[in-house]
Amino acid sequence: MTIPPGAQGDPSDGPGESRSDRWSDLDRPPLDSASLRRALVRKEGLWSSLDVVPVIDSTNTDLAARADRLPEGAVLVAEEQRAGRGRLDRIWTAPARSGLFFSVLLKPAEVPVERWGWLPLLTGVAVATGLSRTAGIDTALKWPNDLLVTVDGQERKAGGILAERAGADGVVIGIGINVSLREDELPVPAAGSLALAGAVTTDRDPLLRAVLRSLEDWYGRWRAAGGDPSVSGLQETYAAGCATLGRKVRAELPGDRSVVGEAVAVDGDGRLVLATGEGVREPVGAGDIVHLRAV
Repeated sequence: MTIPPGAQGDPSDGPGESRSDRWSDLDRPPLDSASLRRALVRKEGLWSSLDVVPVIDSTNTDLAARADRLPEGAVLVAEEQRAGRGRLDRIWTAPARSGLFFSVLLKPAEVPVERWGWLPLLTGVAVATGLSRTAGIDTALKWPNDLLVTVDGQERKAGGILAERAGADGVVIGIGINVSLREDELPVPAAGSLALAGAVTTDRDPLLRAVLRSLEDWYGRWRAAGGDPSVSGLQETYAAGCATLGRKVRAELPGDRSVVGEAVAVDGDGRLVLATGEGVREPVGAGDIVHLRAV
């Protein structure tokens, strides 16, 4: 395997050894990159390459920098990220091999660009579907693309998605999922992990295979429908799994503006529609959503 630019071991490691190669935590073995490639990279499939690196600054940043030189379907996985990013420039940190941290390159040339905004929501559906089947836990989505699990009766964020335009015709989608994080390792109290939610497995190899296969399936449906969220079934499926709908929420919008209302729908452009107290229906296309209470 050729290690992409920016991927490296820790300078403090001895010759031929990197932090992520050590079996210092036997509950967190490294991913089996050869087995993953055999299972996922197929001539007729979406995934054209799959690289696993021990440590990197950001899988999204690295893959985006090489987007014009790579075919669609490149997958870059890191055992550890030093500068992982979430939405709204938030930092994503986690111990090495405690989760799934990866990015994929998509080039939906046959889909109108105005429908590309559905890609992060599509990825959320794919991640939630794949993990529910394989980890055996209930998952939900907080608009637009946070993965929620239930820990001790409370909703916790266990994953997030970041989509960015890359190169002339691509989109890089970064996915971070907390798999085996323990309570004392969580970055914030509102965070969670598959392990804390009672997952039947925290083996990252089958979890990653399940998520990528689910993403390939949903992306294929959406692309075959020309990106139409209704025809592909994406809009209906997203709404069915969205924990934000039916709730009173506060949307914190660009420009220090906020709107409070009941989340009543996800429209054809993927925007969250709020019904305000003034009887106005306001679509929200970007911003931070705070769940206030169930309706």
